[in-house]
Amino acid sequence: MLTDLFDYPLPDRLIAQQPADRRDASRLLVVHRREHRIEHRHFRDLPGYLRAGDCLFRNNAAVIPARLHATRPTGGHVECLLLRPASVATEWWCLVRPGKKLPVGATFGLDGFFSATVREKNDDGLVRVAFDLKEGDILAVANRIGEMPLPPYITGHDNDTARALDRERYQTVYADRTHQVAAAAPTAGLHFTPELLAQISTAGVKFADLTLHVGPGTFRPIATANVEDHPIHREVYEIPAATQAALFAPGTRRIAVGTTSVRSIEDFLARLDERWSGLPPSRSERVEGNALHPFLGEAGIFIYPPRDFRGVDALITNFHQPRSTLLCLVSAFLAPGSTDGIAWLKEIYAEAVSREYRFFSYGDAMLIL
Repeated sequence: MLTDLFDYPLPDRLIAQQPADRRDASRLLVVHRREHRIEHRHFRDLPGYLRAGDCLFRNNAAVIPARLHATRPTGGHVECLLLRPASVATEWWCLVRPGKKLPVGATFGLDGFFSATVREKNDDGLVRVAFDLKEGDILAVANRIGEMPLPPYITGHDNDTARALDRERYQTVYADRTHQVAAAAPTAGLHFTPELLAQISTAGVKFADLTLHVGPGTFRPIATANVEDHPIHREVYEIPAATQAALFAPGTRRIAVGTTSVRSIEDFLARLDERWSGLPPSRSERVEGNALHPFLGEAGIFIYPPRDFRGVDALITNFHQPRSTLLCLVSAFLAPGSTDGIAWLKEIYAEAVSREYRFFSYGDAMLIL
């Protein structure tokens, strides 16, 4: 399948550089798959499309203020982006700039906060960094002085006012602040407010949390000519027993908040299908008499047309970059089991461009029913 199929024209002016004044004031493009039609709403209208018994599956990963600024012994500037802990408690896998000037053994640091040594570089361009601190750990330092890891298409946030806003708005209101594991925000969840969540809950809609450790690979475009040749990134995810039970509950419409939730659910169910091979096909039958346990895995699933979906009935998502794996996933979801969603997604995106929707992380949202 040619990667060019997932390209589309987008004026730079439609790439959102700031969040909406109020989270739920962002626009919402509603897609009705069965009727093959769309509506133009605002995110605050979401409750009108939900019903009692629905369950929203959301990624509660908290974003680390992971971008650290430091200096080399020569005085040169270093930018270090924390990604995930390594096997040694004082070490993290990071992205560093300028990478070529920081070979294995190189050092950098910030007076009064930390010193660091490059221990290893891997084929993916990641760097294993050992941090030396007088007390605490590098995560505590990041929470004190780090910047939110905004994607590269958001610019001009290099002042105190913008950084303070990003600390609040590049984080979902339901993020588990004790579980800081993400190097990028699950952006579909950025549109929810506490008041909107309360309204949805009062209407009889349930919530089920999972955690996907979102990494920078989510922004990596497909660089291969064919989609299938793209080396998909891998991300750790956690699904509690209660969330698994909600997935298997009969009669529940399962609505994923974001592609990260879809990725976690579909990877998890694919693993269970392999484990339960030969057992009764009904999920309720499979669960009955089998104790559920918290699940920790690593998602390596690549979803693109004509894939079908095992555990997601509706999707809330943002507008994604051209030639991205996320665009592939949404195309597949528009028309599961076929490739028809590719052309339809281009039509929908062209409509969104013509109506000047705001795109990407701080932009507007879609609801696919």
